[in-house]
Amino acid sequence: MQSTQTRIYRVIDANLNRAREGLRVCEEVVRFVLDDARLTRRLKRLRHRITDILKKSSPTLLKARDSESDVGRNRVRDKRSRSGYRDLFLANMERVKESVRVLEEFSKLIDEKIRGKASDRASSSFKRIRFRLYTLEKQIIEKFPALSNRG
Repeated sequence: MQSTQTRIYRVIDANLNRAREGLRVCEEVVRFVLDDARLTRRLKRLRHRITDILKKSSPTLLKARDSESDVGRNRVRDKRSRSGYRDLFLANMERVKESVRVLEEFSKLIDEKIRGKASDRASSSFKRIRFRLYTLEKQIIEKFPALSNRG
């Protein structure tokens, strides 16, 4: 039986991975489809920032990982087809925002163990990232109408 702490770390580990993977897909759309170096850098910085927030907890997160027995591992996957890079971007951006929200909430349960002052708390950092994502998403979506959506 897993401890409550281990379960919390599993949730955080899964959502860290999900957020970084989704951001990487978004980053590639902006880099190769929109050819926008500035927005690509901003996405990359956010991806690295997400990693850095819990870097000290990396060994604990890895130790808690149990992907082989994850009950969600074999669930029905998203079988929706993507009609183009815009849909691909939007689906992954939603995935990232949801994951960052989960990170924000679950990190509140371990903040005292990984951080000191309230201003340094992981949950606060994830909240700031989430609002940066909202702004960045809008800026990127505004660039799509100028291009054909088909790949």
